[in-house]
Amino acid sequence: MKVGVISLGCDKNRVDSEKVIAKLLSQGYTITTKESDADIFIINTCAFIDDAKRESIETILDIGKIKAKNKKLIIIVIGCLAERYGAQVTEDLPEVDCFIGLGGYDKIDDFIKQKVSEQSVELEERKYSGENLSEKVGFLNNRVIISNDKEGVYSCKRVLSTPSHYAYLKIADGCDNFCSYCAIPYIRGRYRSYPVDHLLSEAQELIDEGVKELIIVAQDTTKYGHDIFSEKKLTYLLKELCNLNLYKVRLLYAYPELINEELIELIAFEEKMAKYIDMPLQHISDEVLKKMNRHIRSGQIYDLIRRIRNTNPQICIRSSFIVGFPGETSKHFEELKSFIKAGHVDYAGFFRYSKEEGTVAAKYGNQIAEIIKKKRERELVAIQSKVIVNKHRKYEGIIQKVVYEGIDFEKNLFFGRNEFNAPDVDTKVFFTADKTLDIGNVYDVRITDYGFHLLGEVIN
Repeated sequence: MKVGVISLGCDKNRVDSEKVIAKLLSQGYTITTKESDADIFIINTCAFIDDAKRESIETILDIGKIKAKNKKLIIIVIGCLAERYGAQVTEDLPEVDCFIGLGGYDKIDDFIKQKVSEQSVELEERKYSGENLSEKVGFLNNRVIISNDKEGVYSCKRVLSTPSHYAYLKIADGCDNFCSYCAIPYIRGRYRSYPVDHLLSEAQELIDEGVKELIIVAQDTTKYGHDIFSEKKLTYLLKELCNLNLYKVRLLYAYPELINEELIELIAFEEKMAKYIDMPLQHISDEVLKKMNRHIRSGQIYDLIRRIRNTNPQICIRSSFIVGFPGETSKHFEELKSFIKAGHVDYAGFFRYSKEEGTVAAKYGNQIAEIIKKKRERELVAIQSKVIVNKHRKYEGIIQKVVYEGIDFEKNLFFGRNEFNAPDVDTKVFFTADKTLDIGNVYDVRITDYGFHLLGEVIN
């Protein structure tokens, strides 16, 4: 049978989808990218904020339109939406055959077989008239499969959905931070580190398949190891990964309060570590940070950035910020604007606060109107765009190592990333070349012009 897989949300979700695909292939299924060919659709959903939930629902409805024409199509919804809302939305989404929570992924094959058996019986319904069809084929009447074990069975086997030269390595799941706005601990459970030997095996398998850059992800990477070693082991894990035969290791989602000198120095001086760190700050106002239940304050943030810059000024800092948090006054917002305008971070993502049921912040008063949140978000995006252009000025005339990733046919230019850019979220390097290039290879590119993106030419 042919399976189509749609993965929504974050790169951590993407890793889960890649492991689900590998599992299905090992069980005899084939994967298709053509909607019309699929016998089964698996939609890995996100439920982090309202926009993500909306995208998940719209995707389900779109695939439901295909099912209206092909009654035998099986639709399975997995991921955070299934975990969080599966039991609540079964009646609202009748096109979905089953919602499978985070710990139930090993049951996908069982459900498909039982569903196919049910369909076969329904075709011969008259033959079994008067009998209990569910008992006849052992069909799971319950359209929701939720397991208390949110992690399920750990697997190193994956089928990459990224370009073959880079991959995300998820080192843990769940979260213990309990930020007041975030539902992740309630959806994915408490923090659970993956064993070092499993991660090294997974990394080696990826490298054997041609991966040159590993991008380290978790809900909070800096907390890695505290649950299985009783101490933080991120730096140890990164050093072990750097011993492997790869080009770069890139660190995302490093919570700022746990970034220590050892980690800063590893990023600063280890050749295989990308000179890059993603650390979600969320705000700069002490009052807002306290209400968010963040474990750091503005003075510590400024000090951390100073220490990173002093250790190695080349390190690129990326962050994310929430606008319109309940009670965020004009004064709080101006404080954040000043921080962004000063260029303390090189790249940033901005998100409007989403009121998530079950979280502490959902009960706060002084909820901000959506129109104000959108206005503040637009202001920060515009300011950060100017910061990026100004920071790119320093690269003019400099030769950079750039990973070639594709062609922009509208611009008639090649494009790729330097080590200061993560995939999808940061800027690009566009360039010309007078020779054939291979995707995933690293080329010397002289930067000839700058703007929001960089422009250059391959040398040698």
